[in-house]
Amino acid sequence: MKVVKRDGKIVEYEREKIRVAITKANRDVIAKERTTMGEIDDIIEYIESLNKKRILVEDIQDIIEEKLMEIGHYQLAKEYIVYRYTRALIRKQNTTDESILGLIRKTNKEVMEENSNKNAIIASTQRDLIAGEVSKDLTKRILLPEKIVEAHENGILHFHDADYFLQPIFNCCLINIGDMLDNGTVMNGKLIETPKSFQVACTVMTQIIAAVASGQYGGQSVDVSHLGKYLRRSRDKFERELKAKYEGKLSKKMIDSLVADRLQSELASGVQTIQYQINTLMTTNGQTPFVTLFLYLKEDDPYIEENALIIEEILKQRLQGFKNEKGVYITPAFPKLIYVLDEHNALKGGKYDYITKLAVKCSSKRMYPDYISAKKMRENYEGNVFSPMGCRSFLSPWKDDKGNYKWEGRFNQGVVSINLPQIAILAHQDENIFFDLLEERLELCYEALMCRHYALLGTSADISPIHFRYGAIARLASGEKIDSLLKDGYSTISLGYIGIYEMTKLMTGESHTTEKGKAFALKVMNYLRTTTDRWKKETGIGFGLYGTPAESLCYRFAKIDKEKFGDIPDVTDKGYYTNSYHVDVREHIDAFHKLEFESEFQKISSGGAISYVEIPNMKHNLEAMEEVVKFIYDHIQYAEFNTKSDYCHVCGFDGEIKINDQLEWECPQCGNKDKNKMNVTRRTCGYLGENFWNVGKTKEIKARVTHL
Repeated sequence: MKVVKRDGKIVEYEREKIRVAITKANRDVIAKERTTMGEIDDIIEYIESLNKKRILVEDIQDIIEEKLMEIGHYQLAKEYIVYRYTRALIRKQNTTDESILGLIRKTNKEVMEENSNKNAIIASTQRDLIAGEVSKDLTKRILLPEKIVEAHENGILHFHDADYFLQPIFNCCLINIGDMLDNGTVMNGKLIETPKSFQVACTVMTQIIAAVASGQYGGQSVDVSHLGKYLRRSRDKFERELKAKYEGKLSKKMIDSLVADRLQSELASGVQTIQYQINTLMTTNGQTPFVTLFLYLKEDDPYIEENALIIEEILKQRLQGFKNEKGVYITPAFPKLIYVLDEHNALKGGKYDYITKLAVKCSSKRMYPDYISAKKMRENYEGNVFSPMGCRSFLSPWKDDKGNYKWEGRFNQGVVSINLPQIAILAHQDENIFFDLLEERLELCYEALMCRHYALLGTSADISPIHFRYGAIARLASGEKIDSLLKDGYSTISLGYIGIYEMTKLMTGESHTTEKGKAFALKVMNYLRTTTDRWKKETGIGFGLYGTPAESLCYRFAKIDKEKFGDIPDVTDKGYYTNSYHVDVREHIDAFHKLEFESEFQKISSGGAISYVEIPNMKHNLEAMEEVVKFIYDHIQYAEFNTKSDYCHVCGFDGEIKINDQLEWECPQCGNKDKNKMNVTRRTCGYLGENFWNVGKTKEIKARVTHL
């Protein structure tokens, strides 16, 4: 039997929805007025006995009311009618007024602080946040099935980026920057031809980045190795000009020296253009473009020497920092940097070890770059090395009709994450119950992810020409649908997960770092991976398992579960859940064992994952960091350094920032209290600082923060 909903959509009949609706009404009447489960079953059986191929949802509700009155439950029938009427009002109600006014009045802290990359005080950013609130409202009331909305509200799952669901735009991507530079592109109706020099190539690349960022909601990545040929073009141009002017007048050695000087000047200016453009541009979603530069020296690259110069210059300029309004060098949030370790630069006597040493020095002061092991990545991705999208979401292997692997020009359709600790709380250490609940909730996640997929199906390439018509993703014709890019694994769609540590502690009584705990944790991880692989096989859509790097979600799930189940030691009482598969921050484990342990979980998360290691006072521990980098190359695919040092973007202070008596973060050097202009770098456990004490401004919470 099919059910025709109020908006005309036709869905499968589900008897459980009837049971839930009557049960909710049951709760609001005295005991003698309540219907029994047997009576509810009789009503359901009557509806099913009608043997209708299609039935209106209103007809089902009319029948329920009639049957309740027939068996004498008049008060219950009344409550059901009230429940039905209330649901109708909720569907029609506008729920955005208070949240939007809160943004304008600067009282809506939850939305203002949800994205640390957005300054919610600026008018252009507020416009995007207001649009996001409208999108979330329509998404919850109209666009998503009610059971998905309820699952999201109850912390069963998290439907990421609902503030962008109203429009048919996707999450993150790998820009096909090579094609766009080599074959030209179009922006704002203007043809941009292939650059003739490195400086122009850098300018065009940053304009592409800005245009791409305005047509999607997630991050993007750019492989800078495509710039190598343009640096050579500049060199060849300088050599031609200087030879024409000075050949026969100056020695070859002198001309070569002049060429090298001009090339270095062009190189520095081009890289500075990338840095300044990215950090001064504001996209239509009210923030600096969320972009990652992929720094990879490929052995077979004909421009490897030029790309070595480019990567070295990028690291030098990042190490120096970026001047703020007071002229102090600070660490810019973007572009994020990912540096690839391979045989020739893994600090084992390779030709490009000197660049890796510079990368480590840069990490010690500026937190970036992150590190990818080409060796481990080839093991996990059929011999390939490629960038994650934006920051940490990975594509799955895909070949074109000629059998060639393709990475650039692909994207992610969206993410839904599952709350694993909540399942473990309900299971009470019973594995059978746990896996039954897990399967049930994974089906909800699947339905939510398919909502993402269906929202993109039928989209015209004209929705974002820079993506679909002019090369960032594809070169489709005007009016052509993007459907072919959504199927056959070309783009990915991700199942995220939170709290492997807490889940394992609840089910086994031990951390997942113990033998017993690890066995259970891996069993669950493999179950999740098998499920996403099955979805991919059944649908042809690129489902992947994603180690969600969602710090704010770690708090949201924990907060919901604390309200539902109270304080559970080492689970809800902490105020956060541990990110994905990570080792809990309080466990005594050194960097090497942590990376080696987490590598087993990372390779299961084919849709993306990253591991952190924390080294205090990194600027004084370069040798230790270099040893960790060597270890990363041999043991884990993707890792990042953290430090216990905080950082003030106003004065450059990088000591410890504490909370003052007014419960505000305050730089001890300059007195800065603006949370948008400082970092409190306690990210290993997902702890970001601000959100932890903002839940309630009490001395107790202040003490907990100081303790952390």
